[in-house]
Amino acid sequence: MLSAAEHIQSSLSKRAAAGWDTASLAALIVSLWRDIDAALAPIIGQRGVGALFRRTLHLIRHEYPWLSAAHESMADPIDFTALHSTLSQGNSANVVAANGALLQKFLEQLVSLIGGSLTERLLRAVVETHSTGDPP
Repeated sequence: MLSAAEHIQSSLSKRAAAGWDTASLAALIVSLWRDIDAALAPIIGQRGVGALFRRTLHLIRHEYPWLSAAHESMADPIDFTALHSTLSQGNSANVVAANGALLQKFLEQLVSLIGGSLTERLLRAVVETHSTGDPP
């Protein structure tokens, strides 16, 4: 399942290299997290997804301190407006890298909670949608 993060990151990196601006990348990343939230909420609840997301932000805050603003404003459910705002303030390379770290750490935690097989089944459609090179 963690290779799914690599596929999604590859797609984002290609878009950044193609000249997508930070706001567009941030919108695409928020779309990814909305889809993850929608896929997981029926199983672990919106509060569970929010708690896992906040924990992930907390774990990577030293590597990406500028994400602290998103962590501090995060509530149940996930505040996607705050996430978009925070991401839009970075540069494309940093935004893509931060999302990669966030996604990988989130998936690691999710796998530790519900297992790799269930994680893969729940997020299969999300990965397929967001790992293509085509705009959604």
